Amino acid sequence: MLIAADAMCGGVARWLRVFGVDTTYTPGIADAVLVQHALDEQRVLVSSDQKLFERRLFTSGRLPGLLMPVGLRLEDQVRFVMGRLALPIGFPRCALCNGELVAVARGDVADVVPARSLVWAREFFRCQTCGHVFWEGTHWRRIGAVRDSLLGSQPGPPQSRSDEA
Repeated sequence: MLIAADAMCGGVARWLRVFGVDTTYTPGIADAVLVQHALDEQRVLVSSDQKLFERRLFTSGRLPGLLMPVGLRLEDQVRFVMGRLALPIGFPRCALCNGELVAVARGDVADVVPARSLVWAREFFRCQTCGHVFWEGTHWRRIGAVRDSLLGSQPGPPQSRSDEA
């Protein structure tokens, strides 16, 4: 399932990407442009803007959308979207631009990865779109905890990677 997140859902978009969900997000995008983008690419539009969903495209069922409740913490927003849309957790996408990640050799990224991370990290990934490099960084525990709560499972070995920074 493809997702288009509105301008207020940047945090949710980033988390969805970390969980492998193809999610577009453009800060400051106009509602009309966002709606047309979602329609053109057959994406489910996610927003907390009630008025947005009063448009005929949504009321007629031509464009699927998900109204996110206002006031949820970010992790609860992610849980809401993942659960309501029954999104599977997959291999991460670039959290910055939504590009696909490919494995790269340590030597190929030694000039952009901090030396301390080169010492202990075993796998590195580069975004095919923006070139950003990712690895299983120090904040992986938080990502893993959210992933495990979404899966309803006990903590286990990581199944995906994220950027150190």
